[in-house]
Amino acid sequence: MKDLSHAPFIEELCDTTDNMYRLGWNERNGGNISILLRDEELAPYLEGNDPILRDLPLAVPFPQFAGRYFLVTGTGKYFKNVSRHPDVNLGLIRISEDGSIAHLLWGYSQGGSTTSEIVMHLGAHWQRLQVDAAQRVVMHAHPANTIAMTHIHPWEDKAFTLSIFGTCTECIVIFPDGIGILPWMISSSPSIGLASAEKFKEYRILVWALHGCTVTGTTLDEAFGLLETVEKGAEIYMKTYLAPNRCGIDIGMLRDVAEAFTLQVKPGLLD
Repeated sequence: MKDLSHAPFIEELCDTTDNMYRLGWNERNGGNISILLRDEELAPYLEGNDPILRDLPLAVPFPQFAGRYFLVTGTGKYFKNVSRHPDVNLGLIRISEDGSIAHLLWGYSQGGSTTSEIVMHLGAHWQRLQVDAAQRVVMHAHPANTIAMTHIHPWEDKAFTLSIFGTCTECIVIFPDGIGILPWMISSSPSIGLASAEKFKEYRILVWALHGCTVTGTTLDEAFGLLETVEKGAEIYMKTYLAPNRCGIDIGMLRDVAEAFTLQVKPGLLD
């Protein structure tokens, strides 16, 4: 296999992890990203029968992804180090025919495995592909304001979405399909991965209470943009929710925005 370190998708992922660390969303080894790669993207780097470096068992099999390739951040790896040492902190995997093994073809050169949230990632990819065949990115981070908001706000999809929509006009424009909320669960477990996958049937954005936020998108830019818009809304909410003269964007105003921008708002959100 040719060296992947300077492939365009690797360089873009390095830029993204640098930005996420700089913004404080991914402290230490917090957070993870996966990209479902297209065969044509990988063609210049694969030689037909590339050796398997290691077999990485999957806690939940995904036979529907047999033969598909994913670029995945590694467990225990720090986002601040990805751009300097992509071969250490990233891995290229191919899912086995029965879906129970991730064959490592490149990366994790100093040991380690895929992110511990790999079940969530694969489940999210599968559910979002049923909605939009172009969706290829799953991105998880720990943005402080979004987490802080879950300390004081009910964990209910519609209520949380409307509170974010009420902070600034762009939120409903950027994600009119809303935000899903998952109650607190033990992270890195198959159970939170499978529960998340169920929520991704409806949403591109999923907030894990007291933990973080996961988004999906067609590109790294799109996913990053969703994450930063949610975090901006949460920041405004946290700065204003106790203000005695707080106004906010009400349902009538949101309906006006939806009409002006011809938005496909999730049914029931603005009732």
